[in-house]
Amino acid sequence: MTRFALITSLLLTAMTATAQKPAPLTAEERRVIIGKGTEAPFSGRYYDFDEEGTYRCRQCGAALYRSEDKFDAGCGWPSFDDELPGAIRRQRDADGRRTEILCARCGAHLGHVFAGEGFTPKNLRHCVNSISLTFEPKSAEQHEQTAIFAGGCFWGVEYMFSRVPGVRSIEAGYTGGHTENPTYEEVCSHTTGHAEAVRIRFDPAQVSYETLARLFFEIHDPTQADGQGPDIGDQYRSELFYTTPEQREVGERLIGELRAKGYDVVTRITPASRFWPAEAYHQNYYERKGQQPYCHSRVRRF
Repeated sequence: MTRFALITSLLLTAMTATAQKPAPLTAEERRVIIGKGTEAPFSGRYYDFDEEGTYRCRQCGAALYRSEDKFDAGCGWPSFDDELPGAIRRQRDADGRRTEILCARCGAHLGHVFAGEGFTPKNLRHCVNSISLTFEPKSAEQHEQTAIFAGGCFWGVEYMFSRVPGVRSIEAGYTGGHTENPTYEEVCSHTTGHAEAVRIRFDPAQVSYETLARLFFEIHDPTQADGQGPDIGDQYRSELFYTTPEQREVGERLIGELRAKGYDVVTRITPASRFWPAEAYHQNYYERKGQQPYCHSRVRRF
C-alpha cells in the first residue's frame, strides 16, 4: 500500500464531537498504568472474578480481553491466554528479561506476558494488573451492534469513527474478498478481493447506525471508485457492508439522498462477510503515532 507524506495543509479539520473518556486516573492507578508499577498479588478486584463479559483498558476504554480467555494461574493476578485482535502491544521490559504488555491504543501498562508454562492449550499467560482494567458485563454487551465500512485507507477511517460518542470499539481489517487469513501484503497485491475496512461495535442507545452511516459518507469521497485521494487500488474502494436488513435500507436511502443532490455515488452496498482483523501495527495507527489523517476529512453532504 503506497502512503504519501503527511501534508500539513490537508490535516483534518477537528470534529466538534469527542469521544467520552473514562474518569481521570487515581494516584495509585497512575503509579501502575503510567509508572509501570505492579499491584500487590491477590489484592486486585479481578483476580478471583469469573463473571462473563469484556475487560477494557482503564485509561482509554479499549476492549482488551474476553472472559472466555481468563483462567486461574494461581499467581495472584488476573491471567488470560488470549487477547482481542490488535488490542495488545508487546515490548521488551526495562529489566531486559520479560515482555511487557501495553494497551495498543493508549500505551497503558497492563503487565507481562509469558509463554511455555503449560497452563492452557494455548500455552500463553497474560499476567495483568486488575487496576489497569475495567469490566463490562455481558448483559451490557448484548446492547451492542456492529457496523462495517470501507472508505479508503483504514487508518483514517478508524481515526474518524473513534471520536464518535457511543462507539465502544473499532478495529481495522480486511473483508469482502475470497482469501482466508489475508495479510497486508496479499491485500495490496490485488489478488484477494478484500477491501481495507473497519469493524465498529457501538451502543445504539448513544449513537444510531444512521448517524454512523451519514458520517461514513462525509469522511470519504463516495464518488471516487477504487481509491481515496492519493491512495489508488481496489482495496481502497467505497463499500458499506450491512449486518441487518435495516442497515441495508439506511445505506440505500442515504445513497439516494446523495444522488438527488447531484453526487455520482459509486459506493457498494454488500452483505457483511467474515471480517479479518489486520495486523497489530495497523490498529489505532494515528492515535499511536500522534498524527492525523492525510486523506480523510469531513465534508458536509447532507
